[in-house]
Amino acid sequence: MTKIKGLNDGPGGRNEHYDIGNRKNVPRRNAVAETKRGEHPDAHVYKVNGREYVRDNPDNSKRDNVNRGK
Repeated sequence: MTKIKGLNDGPGGRNEHYDIGNRKNVPRRNAVAETKRGEHPDAHVYKVNGREYVRDNPDNSKRDNVNRGK
């Protein structure tokens, strides 16, 4: 499982970039495309106000969420 961490670097704390495993500052559009292709099976794409974002699949752990808090 590759860890995905949202950087909360957009307006209002939106994720415009993600750290994915050892890769830093992956643009949101790339992360979304990779997730749609099934490259991150523990995550899915969701849409808010017409923008697509990556989100972890539900489980009982907070430490592996895309938005872990600061």
